[in-house]
Amino acid sequence: MDPYSKLQQLHDAMANMTKTVESLENNILDRLKENTELKVENKLLREKLDKLNSSHSEPAVKTQSGLESLRQIYKSGYHICNMYYGSHRDPSSDCMFCLDILDNFGEKKNIKKDK
Repeated sequence: MDPYSKLQQLHDAMANMTKTVESLENNILDRLKENTELKVENKLLREKLDKLNSSHSEPAVKTQSGLESLRQIYKSGYHICNMYYGSHRDPSSDCMFCLDILDNFGEKKNIKKDK
């Protein structure tokens, strides 16, 4: 086999390997997204269950617990905003929508309407 044919074989093998790696990366990102969505859903369902099973004596603690959960999800590299919720976020840049949620979490409950 001549060197050009060997080089062409190697090139084809590398192209196939690149496609395989890209496919694996996409599958991993999909699994991470699904895992994060399930963690958030699980957390929300547990909070609802706790709320149904207990008295409403500590709503501020639950709000802080929810805020901390959102912070953890955001820090782990996922969006928490309604525009990109659950999608992977570039950790080197911040999302202004997510940060707005983290900065204003729980404040809407404390707003009193003046009549």
